[in-house]
Amino acid sequence: MMNAASPNLRLEFGGVPKLRGANPLAIVLSSLAITGGVILAVAVTGPTAKWVGAILIILGALIPLTLMLANQWERAVVLRLGRLDRIAGPGLFFIIPVVDQVAYWIDQRIQTTEFNAQQALSKDTVPVNIDAVVFWQVHDTERAALEIQDYRRAIAQVSETSLREIVGSSLLATLLAERAKGDEILREVIGRKTADWGISVISVEIRDIGVPSGLQDAMSRQAQAERERLARVALAQAEQEVAARFVEAAEIYGRSPAALQLRAMNIIYETTKEGGATILLPTAMVDSLNPGGVLGLAQAGLAAQATT
Repeated sequence: MMNAASPNLRLEFGGVPKLRGANPLAIVLSSLAITGGVILAVAVTGPTAKWVGAILIILGALIPLTLMLANQWERAVVLRLGRLDRIAGPGLFFIIPVVDQVAYWIDQRIQTTEFNAQQALSKDTVPVNIDAVVFWQVHDTERAALEIQDYRRAIAQVSETSLREIVGSSLLATLLAERAKGDEILREVIGRKTADWGISVISVEIRDIGVPSGLQDAMSRQAQAERERLARVALAQAEQEVAARFVEAAEIYGRSPAALQLRAMNIIYETTKEGGATILLPTAMVDSLNPGGVLGLAQAGLAAQATT
């Protein structure tokens, strides 16, 4: 493995080195010191000037190895002779070359890890493909640096394992209908496993749940049959309510013949008032709808109610 103390290297978790240039301030100071040392050693005569020039050149070479700069979102894990010395940053800090080394540069921003479960069997033995993403953040730099070697890979593996556990203990219908609840359960499970590593799980989101095409067709037919069943039940309930209203109306008309005759006259009027149609009625029916007779029956009914 490459030396972690080199200012041109940036070690992420897992010991994967990435090139990182020296900070601008260290470059400027190093250039000035080396330039001044060269000028003193070459242009100025005398042993003292040459010694000062040599010292400046050495200091200029050591400045990039000594002066470090951590960004606002970064923390540097500094080891001294192999033991944890401090967590440095953000901003400028110094290390002792050879004695100290920056083992890791840890990013404390919110980060994401995508994971999936391919052909995972649900509780009702249905193979599903699920894609999800977890949002996490390092909240304890020291524990994250010392407790685990490669936390990025560990988070991905823990997330995938937890997702398979959730899928295996849930019905397919539950996974499809209660996706938000599944997100919350995954967040709690993954967060509980990664808390000892100094990592907080902010949220987990299931992006897609894929089921076999044959099962999709069967589920579509099932949903269509369920909708037809509900439609027929609603129609039957409506017919039942209408029938009950007709029974109530028949009882009322049975107790009051005058009301039945008035209703019949109203139906005839409603039929002819808009279309201007001519309706032929039998004489017996006209006599039964005689207004005078109807009024008489109505008055008789009112008198009977008054006596009671």
